[in-house]
Amino acid sequence: MLIKLFSGAVNGIEAVTITIEVNILNGAKFIIVGLPDNAIKESQQRVDSALREIGARIPGKRVIINMAPADIKKEGSAYDLPLAIGILAANEQLPAEGLEKFVILGELSLDGTLQAVKGVLPIAINALEAGFHKIILPFANANEAAIVKGMEVYGFHHIREVVDFIQHPQSVSPSAYIPRANTEEEESPFDFKDVKGQESVKRALEIAAAGMHNVLMVGAPGSGKTMLARRLPGILPPMTLEESLETTKIHSVAGKLPGHCSLITTRPFRAPHHTISDIALTGGGAFPRPGEISLANNGVLFLDELTEFPRNVLETMRQPLEDRKITISRARYSVDYPANFMFVASMNPCPCGYYNHPTKECTCNSGAIQRYLSKISGPLLDRIDIHLEVVPVDLDKITGQYEAEPSRAIRQRVIAARDIQTLRFKNDPGIHCNAQMTPQLIKKYCPLDAASISLLKAAMQKFNLSARAYDRIIKLSRTIADLANSPAILPQHIAEAIQYRALDRESWGFH
Repeated sequence: MLIKLFSGAVNGIEAVTITIEVNILNGAKFIIVGLPDNAIKESQQRVDSALREIGARIPGKRVIINMAPADIKKEGSAYDLPLAIGILAANEQLPAEGLEKFVILGELSLDGTLQAVKGVLPIAINALEAGFHKIILPFANANEAAIVKGMEVYGFHHIREVVDFIQHPQSVSPSAYIPRANTEEEESPFDFKDVKGQESVKRALEIAAAGMHNVLMVGAPGSGKTMLARRLPGILPPMTLEESLETTKIHSVAGKLPGHCSLITTRPFRAPHHTISDIALTGGGAFPRPGEISLANNGVLFLDELTEFPRNVLETMRQPLEDRKITISRARYSVDYPANFMFVASMNPCPCGYYNHPTKECTCNSGAIQRYLSKISGPLLDRIDIHLEVVPVDLDKITGQYEAEPSRAIRQRVIAARDIQTLRFKNDPGIHCNAQMTPQLIKKYCPLDAASISLLKAAMQKFNLSARAYDRIIKLSRTIADLANSPAILPQHIAEAIQYRALDRESWGFH
C-alpha cells in the first residue's frame, strides 16, 4: 500500500517541505532513496527497535521509501518518526486517512522515546505558508513550534502516544504557546553603573549602540576593554518580534536554542576564542550550519585580542560587515545566512601592551609596533566606524564611592535615537539604522553645510582617509546628530565623528 506523508528540511535558515512516500511490495529489502545521509540510512535500526517497543515491527517485505524533492540533501535524524508512521500506515497497522494534513518530525530512541530535533521554528513557519495547519513533533520542541500562530502543535514524549493520537485524533488538544523567553525586566548582571571613569569610551559606545556602528577598542591590558564590551548589549534597544523570530530561527537551526526559552528576546552576545576556525566563524561545513557571525545576528559579536585571530579568519568578515549577510558556496550547496550584527573588537596597542600608556614604558621598537598593528588589514579597519583608545583609569576614580550612570538611562537615549531612524527609513526596505545606509541614502539624509564639508575635507587630507572612511564618518555624524535630536548635521557632530578614526592617524603606525 502506497502512503504519502510530509516533513520538513532546513536550507540555510529557511525550510522546505519534504514529501515522504512509503510503499510495501513483495520481496525482502529496505530501501531509502532521495539523497538521504547516513543518519537517515541508519534510521532503519532505530525505527525497528522503537516499533518493537509498541508491539509492531518493520514487515519482512520490500519496503521502499522515497524522500522528495530528490535533489535536496536530507540529513539528520528528524525523519525517524515520519518513517515509522509511514511504515505502520503502509502495512495497514494505522489508519492512513488524514495523515496528509500533518507535518511530522522527530528523532526516535531505541525504546520509542521522542528526542528533540533542530530547525523546528523555520519548518513550522514554512509548513504554515505551504498550507499545513497541524504538526506532530517531540514534546521538547512543541513550545518552539507553537510560536507560529495558526499552527496546531501536537507534542508527544513517545511513539506510542503518536500512534494513539492518529487512531483517536480527538483525544489530544493542541499545545498552547507558553512564553519562556527572557523578559525586558530581567536585569543584566553587566551594567555601566559599575564602570568607574571611561566617560569618553562610554559616550562612544552609546553612539555605536544608537546607530549600530562597529567599534574597535585599543588599550593596555587591564584598561577595561572587555568589561565595557560586555555591557554593550544592555544599552541596545529591545528586539522587535521580527528580529526575535529571525534570531530564534538561526539558533534553532544551529541547535543552540536554550532549553528554557522558545523565543529569543534578548540580543545575542557572542565572544568566540581567537583559536576559532574560519568555518566556525562564518558558517558552513559538510552539513552547513550558521557560524558565530550569524549566531550574533541582531546582537553583538565581540572579538577579544583581535590581533591573535588568524589573518585568514579575520578577512572572511569583510563581506558580512559590508553586506550584513554571508553567502556560503560549496560544490554541493550554496546557502545564505543573516549577519546583521554589531562588530566590537579589542586589542593591545603593541606586543608588550603599553604603547601610549600614561605611566608604564613601552619596550617595543617602532618596527615591532607596526608589524603588530598590520595584522589588522586596512580594508577590515575601514569597515570599523569607531576607533577608541582606552586609557587605564586613575586609582582615585577606581576607589571612589560614586556610582556611574546606569545602563537603563543610557538605553533610553539610544532608543530615542533609534526611533528617529525608524521614522527616517520607514520607506526604505531593509534599512533600520544609520550604519546600514547606502551611498544613495547618505546623499538623501545627510546633507552637509559648507562648514562641515570644509572640516571633513581637511580631515580627509590630514589623515589620508579612504572613501569608505569618508562615508562612515558621515554615518557616524548622523547618529551623533540624532542623539542630540538635531535634524541637521552640524560641524560639531562632524568633529566628534572624526576623532573616532584614531587608528587612521600616522602616529599609530598604519601608514
